[in-house]
Amino acid sequence: MFKRLRIVVLLFILVTVALGTWRTESRLRDWQNSLHVTLYPLAGDDSPVTRTYLAGLQAAHFEPLADYFDTEGHRLGLPLLKPVSLQLAPTLHTAPPPPPKSGDSTLAAILWSLQMRYWAWRHDESPGPKPDVRLFLVYHDPARSPALAHSTGLREGRMALVQVFASPADQGSNQVVVAHELLHTLGATDKYDLATLMPNFPDGYADPQREPPIPQEQAELMAGRIPVGGQTADIPASLGQTLIGPRTAREIGWVKSP
Repeated sequence: MFKRLRIVVLLFILVTVALGTWRTESRLRDWQNSLHVTLYPLAGDDSPVTRTYLAGLQAAHFEPLADYFDTEGHRLGLPLLKPVSLQLAPTLHTAPPPPPKSGDSTLAAILWSLQMRYWAWRHDESPGPKPDVRLFLVYHDPARSPALAHSTGLREGRMALVQVFASPADQGSNQVVVAHELLHTLGATDKYDLATLMPNFPDGYADPQREPPIPQEQAELMAGRIPVGGQTADIPASLGQTLIGPRTAREIGWVKSP
């Protein structure tokens, strides 16, 4: 009798969690209300440059990011006036669990995902409403780290670990990375070849109808690069050099699938 009761309780919990997840997913994909996104800055090194940059970081620095989603939503016919609402949380002083390295097993990636979600839950001190998406921005001194580790966006848990530079000169390209990882949390997929990093045709091209197709003038956001030659692509300097393509718009629910 007790065993059956325990099974019933467990099934009830599973159904409740599944129903809650389905409701959240449906609400976010309907885009009837703004998506509440909280940004959590933290230092990726002990450099004075990084420390100074974080001390001067303000919510106004991220206004171009919110404006970008306003503009792209309007261009793609989204009726919602403000698709994304951003909040800047106080700087965190505890490092997240290190992500798995390239070549690590699937199990390692799953374990890291669980560790990351637990760490995020413990450090979820944010202003304003409870966020729908949490983005943890890890800032690095570009003199110490001229190349950054790969950023990771998780749809499960709606969060991302984003590697960025602690430099005003890189603010524009930083926001391209932040926007890219934000869309990963909403179900958008990469539109580039993982081996070469070259954008895939046609979904990874901002203007696949262009003749000739190369060079392109903009990057599709989830491709992350502007194709300018056969095996050459430039990193966009700002969100103004990117757009959200039709397939990405369908994946995040901005455009309904035919």
